[in-house]
Amino acid sequence: MRVLEWALGVLYRLAEGLALLLGLFILLVILAQVVGRFMGFVVPSALELAGFATAGLVFLGLAPTLRAGGHVRVHLLWERLPPRGRVWAEGLSLGLGFLATLYAAIALWAKTGESFRFGDLAPGLLPLPLWIPLAVVAFGASVFALALLEALLKALRKGVS
Repeated sequence: MRVLEWALGVLYRLAEGLALLLGLFILLVILAQVVGRFMGFVVPSALELAGFATAGLVFLGLAPTLRAGGHVRVHLLWERLPPRGRVWAEGLSLGLGFLATLYAAIALWAKTGESFRFGDLAPGLLPLPLWIPLAVVAFGASVFALALLEALLKALRKGVS
């Protein structure tokens, strides 16, 4: 069990590190665009690249944020429930979140494969293959689904004991 927790921790740190790198990439692209305006050159597809990176950053950041307890919870309702009701409410919310995220991850991987097979390109000036940003988002959604499953199992284990 410890090895699994360690492996999940490494996976979440990887997602967190990739999200950080995407955040730096967004900063650099926007900075280059601003400097370029003053110096008379254009950064091709800067807004498009920043948008793709933002989507990747958000999805890659979901799992580490969940593990750190940073997602919004409705504590006002939570505190009014009896202990048994809290276990049920947490299990239900984590279970539904896991199923929805798993479905999204599977659909995103399918879309990534389809985009790769057909050679879809971004419509901007830079012909970026669309499977690249799609794969980043799909990976983030997959890691988030794992994090939700881990949280669900921990909540159920805590509720049973």
